[in-house]
Amino acid sequence: MDYRVVLLIGAFVIALFPGNAGAQEGDATAGATVFKKCATCHVADTDTNKVGPSLNKLFGRKAGTHPNFAYSAGMKAAGEGGLVWDETVLRDYLHNPKAKVKGTKMAFVGVKDDKEITDLIAYLKQYSQ
Repeated sequence: MDYRVVLLIGAFVIALFPGNAGAQEGDATAGATVFKKCATCHVADTDTNKVGPSLNKLFGRKAGTHPNFAYSAGMKAAGEGGLVWDETVLRDYLHNPKAKVKGTKMAFVGVKDDKEITDLIAYLKQYSQ
């Protein structure tokens, strides 16, 4: 098939389904509902730590570095190894925390639904500005 035909078909598909092209935008309101799964151990709107560290200003933060929280050796090592929280890293972590950061203390099994993760990321971004 001629490459121009392939490009034309690709442009047509993107025009018909723009939500499938590029990064997904989440729904912060729906993310607030998803965050209820996390709220037992975390907060996002303040710097106060609970059983887990505050997720306030999470994006761009090196893993294992929120003040006054006793991180696991695994999380500290991940940060020392260069793990910085961004959308991609957080998405991987939320899918399976123990696989992403070996030795994490977080007992949560993860969020399996990609839409919920996208919405949760949108919610957390509100507190990272």
